[in-house]
Amino acid sequence: MVHYYNNREKPNKVAAAVLNIDVGTKDLQQCADAVMRLRAEYVLKSKQYEKLHFNFTNGFKADYTKWRSGYRITVKGNLVTWTKTTKESQSYESFREYMNMVFNYAGTASLSKELKPIPLSEMQIGDVLIHGGSPGHAVIVLDMAVNSKNKKKVFMIAQSYMPAQDIHILINNTKPAISPWYELDEIAAFISTPEWPFENNELKRF
Repeated sequence: MVHYYNNREKPNKVAAAVLNIDVGTKDLQQCADAVMRLRAEYVLKSKQYEKLHFNFTNGFKADYTKWRSGYRITVKGNLVTWTKTTKESQSYESFREYMNMVFNYAGTASLSKELKPIPLSEMQIGDVLIHGGSPGHAVIVLDMAVNSKNKKKVFMIAQSYMPAQDIHILINNTKPAISPWYELDEIAAFISTPEWPFENNELKRF
């Protein structure tokens, strides 16, 4: 079952499984935030630190390498600046503080502008279905498979939502027989997920 950040159970049953990753104790890790969290965890584990950065809604680029070296972000209205306030830290706790800062000031609107549009036919694991805005939504492609006989592709997606909640793999309400997989239909007008319909031109990539 999916739980909110305050440990209350989510009433809408849309999850096939829940990822073993914390949601935190504040209402921060929502839809785009969950996508950024999974991206960041992957980049951190693979030690590609220079690739770990996200843009705030106002366009400010928050580089993890700068945070890691001891700089911290100060926000005053629409003015965002870096200030050297502490020593270099490679701790996971510092990384999570960085991510919470990103969650506070980035969202679907900024992430949608930051990502590169990709045709549905070129979908890969790690790509993102995203509708930027207020409200907006985002889900991430966790896995894909190809039928060896007819070459049809299927994919699996995960999300968080509002309020902040466990990252979970989505069921397929439209075709429950193959759930939690979704067929990659390149000519469909929409990709219908349990809590948001994405248009077929809303696939993007980091």
